Amino acid sequence: MKGIEFIQENGKTVKAVIDLRVHQALFDEIFARYQAESLSNPNSSVHTHSEGHIADNISGNHDAIAQKAIKEARTYLGTQHQMGGVSRNALDCSGLTYLAFKEAGIELSRDSRSQAVSGVDISIDNVKAGDLVFFATGSDPNRISHVGIITKTGNSKDDLEFIHTSTSRGVVEEPLFQYDYWQKAYRHARRVISPLA
Repeated sequence: MKGIEFIQENGKTVKAVIDLRVHQALFDEIFARYQAESLSNPNSSVHTHSEGHIADNISGNHDAIAQKAIKEARTYLGTQHQMGGVSRNALDCSGLTYLAFKEAGIELSRDSRSQAVSGVDISIDNVKAGDLVFFATGSDPNRISHVGIITKTGNSKDDLEFIHTSTSRGVVEEPLFQYDYWQKAYRHARRVISPLA
């Protein structure tokens, strides 16, 4: 295959060398999966060998990790909003996601713009509970300024629900696209839990 060299020992493929000039996107996806799994489960069987190849048997359970993060986020329901807050008394949107995923064993960056490049990009049509959704709520339509966690999916985008920190209502859980405001501000979704978990 062009751009990938398979190295064999005793008739078995033991390593793949990827030419990043040809397969940068493939490498980014594989590395993001490895990174998310390593963060979510430090004791998992995911590891790199001295040659730098990722072991085949990746353990973990996406749904269990997602539900742990969601359960933790729900313990903050009603907590008031405060920019930069990251406590039981007050927190902002990325403070909520940071604390929820920390409880689930995943260390996220502290701000929404950094979280917006964590994990792998997911189509809104394919989101699962535990995925992060990002919004541009300010004057710059390209500047991420808000984040929430998908808590419920269904047969269509109308069934999606998320938990987030509203500046006026504090931490709330509600339909994602119930209000035009969120529909217009929505930018993308990311999966910080390994897709292979």
